[in-house]
Amino acid sequence: MIFASFFAALNQMTDPKFRKVLLTGVGLTVVLLIGVSVLFVWFVGSLIGDDASVPLIGEVTWLNDLVGWGSGLAVLVLSMFLMVPVASAITSMFLDTVAQAVEDKHYPKLAAAQPVPILDALRDTFSFLGVLILANLLALVLYVIFSPLAPIIFWGLNGFLLGREYFTLAAIRRVGRAQAKVLRSRHLIKIWAAGFLMAIPLSVPLLNLIIPILGAATFTQLFHRLAPQAPYGQTSPDP
Repeated sequence: MIFASFFAALNQMTDPKFRKVLLTGVGLTVVLLIGVSVLFVWFVGSLIGDDASVPLIGEVTWLNDLVGWGSGLAVLVLSMFLMVPVASAITSMFLDTVAQAVEDKHYPKLAAAQPVPILDALRDTFSFLGVLILANLLALVLYVIFSPLAPIIFWGLNGFLLGREYFTLAAIRRVGRAQAKVLRSRHLIKIWAAGFLMAIPLSVPLLNLIIPILGAATFTQLFHRLAPQAPYGQTSPDP
């Protein structure tokens, strides 16, 4: 079931609607990361000031530049690390477009889905973004302590988070938030396994940027395969 959902989504990756969401999500991610980087460097620089005093040396004028370059480098490294989590969270705002494209192709007889209100979508997006960033930053400690297992920890953590979020967002469109949580709890292992499969390519540069789209499509497929057919007017997917 998981692999069938994955390959059905993979076969649809050339869909123009997928490409639009990809470009929008990555573009907004880059703008957000640049904005945060500029603000962070400015904030650190404002704390130091143009001149600073160092014990035994006295007043120095180059410390601001040193801190500025150092903080800029730190933000660059963190931006590379956080690129995928941030892109994943932002792409979740456009999941409805991906899910609708999947349903148009594979489930054309379904009734129109209930769109998620924009305020709810924004709340879910920022909540997901915060959880992703915090979890991945905390996991840095585990990567250091259990360095041989770092890839497994990364895939397991992000697989759980991606699976949980994308399945919920796909299900909300059809069954509402409460029933989506029930289905997610009932099929937790399958959802985590599918998320783990999605998380493995996160380690591959450039390829990892399409994972949010591929994940959204895969979990839309998975939802329709897991959900009971009668209540949702589900039809068998086209061959």
